[in-house]
Amino acid sequence: QVRLVESGGGLVQPGGSLRLSCAASGSIFSINVMSWYRQAPGKQRELVAYITTGGSINYPDSVKGRFTISRDNAKNTVYLQMNSLKPEDTAVYVCNAYVRVAALTPPSDYWGQGTQVTVSS
Repeated sequence: QVRLVESGGGLVQPGGSLRLSCAASGSIFSINVMSWYRQAPGKQRELVAYITTGGSINYPDSVKGRFTISRDNAKNTVYLQMNSLKPEDTAVYVCNAYVRVAALTPPSDYWGQGTQVTVSS
C-alpha cells in the first residue's frame, strides 16, 4: 500500500555535491520517522541520517557536518543534501519510513529500492 521512491543519485567528483529525494505515496495516514541508509559492497548497512515528524535529527560521525537531512511533511518527502563527498560515500542509498496507513493501526516499516551514489575521479 505504501511506496517509497528515491531519486537524485549519480556519479560525482570527490568534493562535489548531490541532493537525494525520497517520496512516499499510497495509503498513508501519517509518517513518524524518515531516514536514509546506505549499503556499500563488503560493508554493513549504515544509518546515514534520520528525521522525525517533530524535527529531531541525528547523523553518525561519518557524515556529520557534510550531510543534511530535511523533510516536507505535506509532501511526505525526505531529502538528503550531500556535500564534500568522498569516495568512501559510494554506496546504494536507501530510504526508510515508518508509516501508519490508518489512525489506529501500528506503523509498518517500508523501504525504497535505493539510488546509487558513486564518488570517483
